[in-house]
Amino acid sequence: MTVLDEAVEAIRAGRIVVVLDDEDRENEADLIVAAEHATPDTVAFFLEHTSGFLCAALAPERVDALELPPMVTANEDPHGTAFTVSVDVRCGTTTGIGAADRAATCRALADPATRPEDLARPGHLMPLRARAGGVLARRGHTEAGVDLCRLAGVEPVALICELVTPDRLGMLRGAEAVAFAERHGLPVITIGELAARLGQRGGVERGGAAPIPTSAGSLTAVSFRDPAAGVEHVALVHGDLRQPGPVLCRVHSECLTGDVFGSRRCDCGPQLHTALDRIAAEGRGVLVYLRGHEGRGIGLGPKLQAYRLQDRGLDTVDANTALGQPVDARDYAAAAAILADLGVAEVALMTNNPAKVTGLEEHGIRVQRRLPVEPEPAAESLRYLSTKRERMGHLLAPVTA
Repeated sequence: MTVLDEAVEAIRAGRIVVVLDDEDRENEADLIVAAEHATPDTVAFFLEHTSGFLCAALAPERVDALELPPMVTANEDPHGTAFTVSVDVRCGTTTGIGAADRAATCRALADPATRPEDLARPGHLMPLRARAGGVLARRGHTEAGVDLCRLAGVEPVALICELVTPDRLGMLRGAEAVAFAERHGLPVITIGELAARLGQRGGVERGGAAPIPTSAGSLTAVSFRDPAAGVEHVALVHGDLRQPGPVLCRVHSECLTGDVFGSRRCDCGPQLHTALDRIAAEGRGVLVYLRGHEGRGIGLGPKLQAYRLQDRGLDTVDANTALGQPVDARDYAAAAAILADLGVAEVALMTNNPAKVTGLEEHGIRVQRRLPVEPEPAAESLRYLSTKRERMGHLLAPVTA
C-alpha cells in the first residue's frame, strides 16, 4: 500500500491527513478530513494546530445544490480560491463558532439531505467551490480535499485548514510539516502525488445529470467529459452508491452495431440489457458506458472492415491483425475516474473479461468479486464468442452451435 493509499484509507475512516502543495505555489501544508466525519475533537485539533480559518471544500455540484453564491463577484485572490458566502447549520447549533457547532456545520454540508434553507448566511464556516476536474484542473488544497473524498468513496466535501508554526507567526512548510505529521501519526502526501494518480486514471469532468426512464426502470444518467479522448462517457446510476459494501457495476464498451442496431455478430447488446436488469433487481448499481471503445477501441470503420475479413474466414483477432490494428486497444482509466467521482471505491464487477478487472484495480478501484455476464448467445455470434474464450482469455462457458 502506498502512502497515497494510506491517506485515502484515512479519509474513508474519518482520520486526518496532511497535504502539501507545490513549492512554487502557496507552499503550504493543510490538514484535511472528510466533512461527514467531522467531530468536535477533530475541529478542536484543527483549531490547535492551524490558522483557525476553517474552510469546507465542496464539489461544484454540491455548491450548486446548496445555492451558495460566490463571496464576491470579482475574485481577486491570487490563486483563485473560490470562496462562497459563509454558513452555519441552523439546527443544533448555538453561536456557530465553537468546535461542536462548526463540526455540525461540516456534517450538514456533506449531508445530501441538507437543503439551502437549512443553512444560515453569513456564518462561521467558509465553503469553497472546487474546480471541476479536481487537482488536474487546479492544484489547490480545495480540489485535493474533494478528490481525496471521492477516492475514498465518501461525500465530496472536506474540512481543510493551513498548518501554522507553534508560535502561530508563520506557516508550517516542507520538512517541518512532515515532522508534524510523523509526531501525530498522520499520513502526509503531496498534491503532485494525488494529481499523478488521477492523471493515470484519465481525468474526467462531470457534466449534466438527469433521471431517464428505461426498460430497466428509472436510472440517473450522469455525463462525463474525457478531454484526453475527446468524448463524453455516461454513467447510469440506480440507488445510493455511497451505502456500505461493493457496488454492482458493469463497465460497458460502446458498440453502436450491437447496442443500438441489435447486431447479432456480438453479444454486446444482450450484455448491456442483462446488466441493466441486474442493477434494477439489485436496487443499487452503476453501468459505466465508455465511448470511444467501438470495435475494442479501433473505431467503427476499422471494425466494419474487420467484419468483412471475418466473412472471408478470419476470426476477430486475425482480422484486426491483418488490418494493422491492435487486438484490443481499450483503456479503463476513465472508468475508474468516473467510479471515483461517483464515490465508488469497491465493486462487484459484471464482466467476462479479466482485463477489465485488472484495468480497474490498476487505477485504484477494488474489484471485490467478478460476476459473469452470459446471456443466451445468437447463432451468428458463436464463432466470435469462441474466439474470445480461446484466444483472448475471456471467462466464458464453451459455446456450441
